[in-house]
Parts: sequence; structure tokens; C-alpha cells
Amino acid sequence: MSEETRPQVRPRPHAPMPAGVSMRDLLASCAAAAAVSTPPRAPEPQTPRAARPVEQEHCEAA
Repeated sequence: MSEETRPQVRPRPHAPMPAGVSMRDLLASCAAAAAVSTPPRAPEPQTPRAARPVEQEHCEAA
């Protein structure tokens, strides 16, 4: 094979270096970002509660 027909070898990009962040810190930062960027839930509609019967105290005649 001559040099003209040989495929050119492209240099590989450098392997990514670890950022020095633990998986625990990474997951915590993702959870914090999700908590901050998620809008609060809409309040649930309030349904009127059924009136509870009022218990009357029974007095015994002396």
C-alpha cells in the first residue's frame, strides 16, 4: 500500500479527566438543582367537610 491509499489516522482526543467530584456530591447537586427549578405544586382544591354532629354532654340529675 502506498501512502496515498492508506487511510489517515486521526489523533484521538484526550481522555476526559475526572473532575474530582464524588458521585455523592454530583447526585446531591442534581437533586438540589431539581428542587430549585421545579415550581411549587398548586394547592389542592378545598372541599367542604361534612359537619360533625356535636356531642352533647349528658348530665345526670342528682
